[in-house]
Amino acid sequence: MKQIKFLGMCLVMLFLSSCEDTFLSPELNSGISSENYFTSEAEVETAVINMYDGIQGVNALKNTRADLNHGIQVEFYVTEMRSDNTRTKSQEGEASQFEFFNVEPTNGIVDDYYRSYYNVIFRANLILDNLEAAGNSKAQFEGEAKFVRAYAYFNLVRLFGDVPLVDRVLSPLDKVTSFTRIATDKVYNLIISDLETAIINLDDSFKDRASKAAAEGMLAKVFLTLKRYGEAQNLLESIMDPARGFALESDFKDIFYNEGNDEIIFSIGFVEGSNDDSQNFSAEWLNAVGRTSGVNYVTEDARTVLDALGGNRAAFSYRLDPTQALQYQVVKYLPNGDTSLGIPVTSSDPTSAGNDWIVLRYADVLLMHVEAILGASNSTTNANAISSFQQIRNRAGLTTPVTAITKQELLDERRVELAFENHRFFDLVRMGEALEVLTTFSSTNGLQFTGTDLLLPIPQREINLSPEDASGKLLKQNPGY
Repeated sequence: MKQIKFLGMCLVMLFLSSCEDTFLSPELNSGISSENYFTSEAEVETAVINMYDGIQGVNALKNTRADLNHGIQVEFYVTEMRSDNTRTKSQEGEASQFEFFNVEPTNGIVDDYYRSYYNVIFRANLILDNLEAAGNSKAQFEGEAKFVRAYAYFNLVRLFGDVPLVDRVLSPLDKVTSFTRIATDKVYNLIISDLETAIINLDDSFKDRASKAAAEGMLAKVFLTLKRYGEAQNLLESIMDPARGFALESDFKDIFYNEGNDEIIFSIGFVEGSNDDSQNFSAEWLNAVGRTSGVNYVTEDARTVLDALGGNRAAFSYRLDPTQALQYQVVKYLPNGDTSLGIPVTSSDPTSAGNDWIVLRYADVLLMHVEAILGASNSTTNANAISSFQQIRNRAGLTTPVTAITKQELLDERRVELAFENHRFFDLVRMGEALEVLTTFSSTNGLQFTGTDLLLPIPQREINLSPEDASGKLLKQNPGY
């Protein structure tokens, strides 16, 4: 994973155009095609590595071309900053549209995220279309490609609703498939099928590539979203088997600064100081470092909950901005360290940070286990649920025995345990609390949230590219935009 861009950049240039067409069916810009490139297992593996590179995205501070994809590096805008957890510092620019719930279809960050993940889907489909050249690694590469495709679609369907569904490499002329929105239940069918294949084909060899545990954990979250609680519980208990080797870190800080630890199930790897493999979001979260004057700053609402319920997690979740009073920064993933907290410097240049991004960790699995049991049994006193919940509380230094768990307590625990890890918005929606919580938060803070803000707008650029049918543009916009 640490060499993803170095290995994959040449490959992607063979197949991808300069963003003038849809990212579902990019046009060739060289004489080399997948038909004459993929002839060996090693060549297919370059495409596998390149697929993860698509999630990793480009460090915007090291390559300022506007048409490049930034992948997971812009995810906090469309998740945390659309919740009650974070905001901008200056309330200016496109970033402020997320905190005020007035995101426009022309928002460049939304367009970036949408095209990034459809580009990832293209890369996964490219592998699946060329598995015959993969030799003995065919099953492994199929599992990885289907895991990544499912991961991309799971994010897209939760953020945008009905989306174009593509399960193969398309011809650039196939505009209908590229721009036809498909009902969410059909998208979920593909996600589930892909993850089931990944579970069969993969083992737990990797933390920064797809694994069996990562596929099980993601499928469990899909099943929780679909209220299929029993199936989710079975998957989560498979991961929780001690023989699998996953466990909570004893020190909460070490989750984020001891990369590859036993709590990590799936992460996106970055390399400090590398123009190709570093990330800039860690710098963007700091005051006036990078291109912004501070984004993903912590809300008063989030600080209040962390102070009340976070235990020893609060200090390693947010801090006072060292340069400005009454402003609070996210502590997780600090690139320049904090001696008062014992957090090491991870990057000599904060704008070229190497902190890996954690997508799934064992604490999330334990809390999903609680959610699955509560959802299936509607019992607040189930002993297995309490055991999983208590493990999280104990690590936080909150050792008072738990005797019952309400849905609100679970939602609060997920908030303080997974704060600023891009889970809060999805948790509110999945657990049926988004409308009430965000309406109250919006009213209290003078924001503009309405029910239609639970989905992002389809990027106007994509609508403009779509062909027309009798009712106008084939790609339709979400309500409220």
